[in-house]
Amino acid sequence: MIQLTILAVVLLTALAVGILLRRREGKVRAADGIDLSDRADLLAAVGVTGDGPAVLHFSAEWCGPCDAVRRVVANVTDQLAGSPQPPQDIEVDIDAEPALARELNVLSLPTTFVFDTAGRERFRISGVPKATDLQSALEPLTAAA
Repeated sequence: MIQLTILAVVLLTALAVGILLRRREGKVRAADGIDLSDRADLLAAVGVTGDGPAVLHFSAEWCGPCDAVRRVVANVTDQLAGSPQPPQDIEVDIDAEPALARELNVLSLPTTFVFDTAGRERFRISGVPKATDLQSALEPLTAAA
């Protein structure tokens, strides 16, 4: 009989926790202390200024795949250098800019972003991006406005 009582208590507790979690799911909550101007300031500090589209890739000295990302990004930005709004190639050391990495929610290396001229994130990929994917994300942003 004690086992049934314990089982019933555990099931009721699990049901109560499930109901509480379900009630919070999907609700819009106020962002505590997040200022969008902070993000713009952090991006501007590393060179995302809005002069044109920017490819921002996080790397570190100890990151092996980051070398491949450097080559892919450099190749794609060189191909688009003659466009009306050529993209910037910006590499950020995650160890030197942890606040920006936190703000952009970078969880693994390498991580690559494409920002438009307004500073909006238009493309994001963790790992080594394919050159064709990166180029297709950048081409509409490099055309004249």
